[in-house]
Amino acid sequence: MIKILIVDDEKPICDLIDLNLSAAGYRCISVQDGLIAIDKIEAEIFDLILLDIMLPGADGYDVMEYVRPLGIPVIFITAKHEVRDRVKGLKLGADDYLVKPFDVVELVARVEAVLRRYNKADQLMSVGDVVVDVEARRVTKAGYPIDLTNKEFGLLLLFIRNKNVALFRETLYEKVWEGEYYGDSRTLDLHVQRLRRKLGWEHCLVAVYKVGYRLEV
Repeated sequence: MIKILIVDDEKPICDLIDLNLSAAGYRCISVQDGLIAIDKIEAEIFDLILLDIMLPGADGYDVMEYVRPLGIPVIFITAKHEVRDRVKGLKLGADDYLVKPFDVVELVARVEAVLRRYNKADQLMSVGDVVVDVEARRVTKAGYPIDLTNKEFGLLLLFIRNKNVALFRETLYEKVWEGEYYGDSRTLDLHVQRLRRKLGWEHCLVAVYKVGYRLEV
């Protein structure tokens, strides 16, 4: 299982990230101090580090200097939004830079993108008897192949990567259709209904009133 170290001095943010990444199938450990983070990195092997900049003990830049020779991918997650801060973080060797406040769906997507870049991403994902081969874009249910359209496959990945999280219609539409959402949900609703039927998920892929949909696992 992919193991991720979360380093942020705000415990509620650590808990939020942990909750969503754990739901997506990752193992997470969180600390709120830069020096403690370095101790953790010395003692354990991590596949990815999510790193705040403003930390007690040692700031994120100091931790990044320590991590760089180890070859562990790093995503900075910080309230420091100015261009010079981003440039500094990227020049130090960070793989990505996400500014607070952030959308948890975007966070999961960026984590997956960085892990793929390092060939660390899990290519097989499953929920119950539904198995998804991400690279081959192949879906099976109880061993039998399920034919999905590109949009249905995109929706399926979003739901599996965000299990038990209510996803807004706007987020689903903009991520899968890659366009701005104007409030007409008929196309999205139709695709979700077809996905439910094909996978037998009528009871676990549920509508959330005035929000969107949630895959309950």
